[in-house]
Amino acid sequence: MPTLYTFKDTDAIAIGLADFIKKAYESAIGRHDKFTIGLSGGSLPKTLGKALVPLPEGTFDYSKWYNLLPSPPSIDRVGGLQWVSREVFFADERAVPLDSEDSNYKLCNDYLFSKIDIPPENIHTINEDLIGDVEALADDYEQELVRCFANKSSVKTPAFDLLLLGMGPDGHTCSLFPGHALLNETDGWVASITDSPKPPPSRITLLLHVVTHAHRIAYVVSGEEKKDILKIIMEDPDKGLPCSLVNVGGGEKVFWFVDSAAAQSTLHPKKEYKL
Repeated sequence: MPTLYTFKDTDAIAIGLADFIKKAYESAIGRHDKFTIGLSGGSLPKTLGKALVPLPEGTFDYSKWYNLLPSPPSIDRVGGLQWVSREVFFADERAVPLDSEDSNYKLCNDYLFSKIDIPPENIHTINEDLIGDVEALADDYEQELVRCFANKSSVKTPAFDLLLLGMGPDGHTCSLFPGHALLNETDGWVASITDSPKPPPSRITLLLHVVTHAHRIAYVVSGEEKKDILKIIMEDPDKGLPCSLVNVGGGEKVFWFVDSAAAQSTLHPKKEYKL
């Protein structure tokens, strides 16, 4: 069963998420001396910026955080997390230039990458030269995953140490949409889509079996407008919404970081995140 953590607001989510990411990082480093993480877009990058960008010494106002979680965080919320050992990928991406407002990379760069010390070569982006051919774009990104994950011939599916994802208002995740044929696709790791119901229509995405193969999968959801769809996802998996399918396939590896506004309708057991 997936774990549902509830928080007062997105600031509180950011604190819990920072701690969760640090623990996932430490576990991965102990396992294989690197940390592979896949990111999505939407509102997630802004929350990641709150969670992972260290605040300047002397500017941290502890009083702001005391009522958010049982104990306040340190100034360096991710102390000891070495970005040089982190490999960053994208769970999905739009077939647009990397400086486009529609690019998930640009969102992550604006809120996170540009504010931390991470080697550019550790950020695995799409090949801009191929955005005119979305199928070739997907094939190329899959080969990038192969180079990074398939160092043994027995590797059939990449196992990300952590995937950080969002939930769309229709229950989609990555660029896997309700009722779409890609939900049943198991051939390969990355697929192209040219008929996304949400613009832009051309994208690439990790396939469902790759998402559920990750060591940890974390969803970040906020806002009262998400309460009804979250209730369906957590309580009615038979509807087959993409996020529900991740819950079913990932089970106890799936963690939801949700604010109280979005969590108010679901009867799924809620937990308080403990630092």
